[in-house]
Amino acid sequence: MRLLLIEQDAAHCAHIRQRLVAWRPQAELVVHDPVARGALEPEFLAQGFDAVLLADAWHGGRGLAWARELAGRPGFAPLVLLSRGTDTTLARDAAAIGAWSVSADDLDHETFPQVLAAVERRQAHARAVWRTSLAGREAQRFGDAFIRGYRCIRRLSGRAMTDLYVGESERAGSLVALKVARDAQEEQALVDPFRRFLQEYEIAQRISSPDVVRLYDLGVSDEHAYLVMEYFRAGDLRTRMKSGLAPREALRLSAAIAEALQAIHGAGILHRDLKPANVMLRENDAIVLIDFGLARQLDGNLKSTRTGVLRGSPYYMSPEQAMGEELDARSDLYSLGVIYYELLTGKRPYAGQSAIELLEQHVHAPLPRLPPSLAHHESLITRMLAKNRAERTADAHEVMQAIAAARATGMLHSSAA
Repeated sequence: MRLLLIEQDAAHCAHIRQRLVAWRPQAELVVHDPVARGALEPEFLAQGFDAVLLADAWHGGRGLAWARELAGRPGFAPLVLLSRGTDTTLARDAAAIGAWSVSADDLDHETFPQVLAAVERRQAHARAVWRTSLAGREAQRFGDAFIRGYRCIRRLSGRAMTDLYVGESERAGSLVALKVARDAQEEQALVDPFRRFLQEYEIAQRISSPDVVRLYDLGVSDEHAYLVMEYFRAGDLRTRMKSGLAPREALRLSAAIAEALQAIHGAGILHRDLKPANVMLRENDAIVLIDFGLARQLDGNLKSTRTGVLRGSPYYMSPEQAMGEELDARSDLYSLGVIYYELLTGKRPYAGQSAIELLEQHVHAPLPRLPPSLAHHESLITRMLAKNRAERTADAHEVMQAIAAARATGMLHSSAA
């Protein structure tokens, strides 16, 4: 049994968990704090849960109001309202929308497990009907690939070889992002994307850090390789940058990315494709690095390109990566320097009409000066974007220390406010 509990009160959550485990030791209770985390995503149907339990009230909200909205979502999991007292009105209102209700007295008696057993049976039947229906099968289709256990919500974006979707995972009990390879016309065309997805999955699994995307699943369906990962409804750093950032916020975000790089490099991994689109934001504004499709083991013996093949974004590529030289952690730090410059100024340091022109500028062009109001960032930017990596910041920890110093210095300038 798997239940989602919407409740703010930690003591009440602990009591419910205790009662649940006493009845069903292997049961799982996932808590959603409605105050700290806000409303459930509008596309979410809680299909990975046997039921959703809602407290009757919390600071600024009521369970019945949430239940009415959630009950209006076709296919949503069974709802159970939890009353702190004996509220016959709440029980009547819950029944009117097809939900169950459990009072405080019921929670400590047999009524609670009886209600949970009933909702479990209802959800099991609903899942079986949905999975075998035409609508259910179509909902599990991502382009031309049928991927069992995932409900397609919408296509997010497309690249040359893959499409990215947002879906709901029964197993994860949450919204997820699915990267699905395009049509495979021949066997080799299927093997290559699966090999890349497998490499990305294995690399991400090696890095134990909340700053790195969680990958849930990978496989092949209908001759389409797919990879399942966290979904970030707050979007990416590119979207955040469009609204403009104060220098203090630019420093905070840069320091957070440096901390993520420290975890990645500490695990012996080089990202090789660091750019704003690969920096996601959690709802609490924490950053997460994604897309390890170009990542490699950090062993000092890596080449950045195959013959005639450019890998990575030319806007954020280090001079040594542009020239196909061996790479180390300082290549990622250069990419972070470009992001830092862009966060401060709203534009990239180099622009060109072609990838070749951009790469030539990274290798040879002088670094544009910052505006006078940002002059106190000049020293760090210059070190991070040094053409010669021997003159660059040596590691992510040094970048974090330098940014901390810049933040302290920035306090003395009105521009940092």
